[in-house]
Amino acid sequence: MIQILGPGLFQSRLTEAVQINMDSLKKVQRGRTAVAPTAAPDGGYAWFVLLSCFLVFGLTFGVIKSFGVFYVEIQQYFETTATGTSWITSIAVATIHVAAPVASALSARCSHRSVVITGGLICSSGVMIGAYANNVIELYLTVGFLNGLGYALTWTPTVTMLGLYFERRRPLANALASTGECIFTFVLTPLFQLLIDTYTWRGALLILGALQLNLCLCGMLLRPLKTPPELTHVDEVKAEETEEQRICEGSDLGTVKVCLEDPEEITDSKDSKTAELRTRILRYVDYTLISNAQFMVYSMFGVFAALGFFAPALFLVPYARSKGIEEYQAAALMSISAALDVFGRVFFGWVANLRLVETVQQLTATVILLGSVLLLCPLASSFSELAAFSAAYGLVYGAAVSIHITVLAEVVGVHRLGSALGFFMLIRSGGGLLGPPIAGYFIDKMGNYGTGFIMAGVSLLVSALFLLLLHQMTRRGQRSTKRNHNMQTDKMGQSLGGEVTDLSMKSKMEK
Repeated sequence: MIQILGPGLFQSRLTEAVQINMDSLKKVQRGRTAVAPTAAPDGGYAWFVLLSCFLVFGLTFGVIKSFGVFYVEIQQYFETTATGTSWITSIAVATIHVAAPVASALSARCSHRSVVITGGLICSSGVMIGAYANNVIELYLTVGFLNGLGYALTWTPTVTMLGLYFERRRPLANALASTGECIFTFVLTPLFQLLIDTYTWRGALLILGALQLNLCLCGMLLRPLKTPPELTHVDEVKAEETEEQRICEGSDLGTVKVCLEDPEEITDSKDSKTAELRTRILRYVDYTLISNAQFMVYSMFGVFAALGFFAPALFLVPYARSKGIEEYQAAALMSISAALDVFGRVFFGWVANLRLVETVQQLTATVILLGSVLLLCPLASSFSELAAFSAAYGLVYGAAVSIHITVLAEVVGVHRLGSALGFFMLIRSGGGLLGPPIAGYFIDKMGNYGTGFIMAGVSLLVSALFLLLLHQMTRRGQRSTKRNHNMQTDKMGQSLGGEVTDLSMKSKMEK
């Protein structure tokens, strides 16, 4: 039945409907505000979280970079090949990447603190058990798999928490935290060599396992924020859906009906259960990131970059030993690299914080430069030449690593950083797993450790192509967003103009 309204009654109903729309929009806005994440402190207790992340970087990736000292000893003890020994580090790195999404989900389900403490116990136990290994396979399972699993449970939640505590100073905070990797490499490389000479490689592994118990203390420093930011994206969606449903149910005016969804879909129990299941999954793992084209392109950069990131640190000491460099001088090369690595991370992290150029552009330039430096490594043969290479490699490596997590946060947003970091590490695991063995294969075939550096350099140059593609996609998306915004503004202006004209004409007719 069609109801014909008089001019006065029509205007009253129209005003009432518009008022309901405005009230509904305010409710949705209040819902968004209610679930908004707590503002990042950028100071205060955030510095203790930064200290925890600094130590975690050192006791995880710093140990991985220093493990090249064990490499020669284990290879000689078990009389295996370069490829066979390199699988220890490869399995550890791959496990870190594969288990990262599990660490993110556990952090959301339990707490960052408990997950990090558990990870510290696991990796410490793995290394200590590995000290009693009877063959290389047992080292794969202990120093490789168990140690890598513990690293994943400690590194991923700590880095996520750091991103939540810092916003304005996030690039600088990430750079300062990552310096723990190179400072520990600077200290641990000669220390490991001393421990091996004193207690053999088995005794050195036992001491390393005891040292890694400090990761549990790092977990105790992770005090959660009042509002868990990992849930804000899911809670915002749920709040909007709840408000929209209330609008549908409470805005029936007969002639004006404000409803954002089909009533049949709202009352459909199957759809409701599906939406509830989807919300529960999103609470722990934001699988929608897979459909994010920019995130996937950045993940492909991570795959090829991982092929080249870990191999040089593993083969630098053996390469120097093959050139006739003494043991402690070869270990000193890693210390030189680590010292310049510290400077590169702090300085270029500070440069990124100034926002002089886009962060993705800065990362692209440093990755290209890093690949070029690695290609020049086989030209070095004396200690002075290798020291110059180590310094250049450490400086540029620090410049690249200091900002790659910052770029990830810019690609997906900080509220999705936890899940994004987990998925990014998972996708990147292929490169981390295959990088050292592929380099070891070329070394065994060619009989020259320099070929491993060539492989790493080529991989990094290929990864830079994906960063260039990401930059173009970002630019195109910004232009498209600006164009759509202008079109919507024009349409709204035309619509409001038409409504004003209609109202003025109806007012004249009433008179």
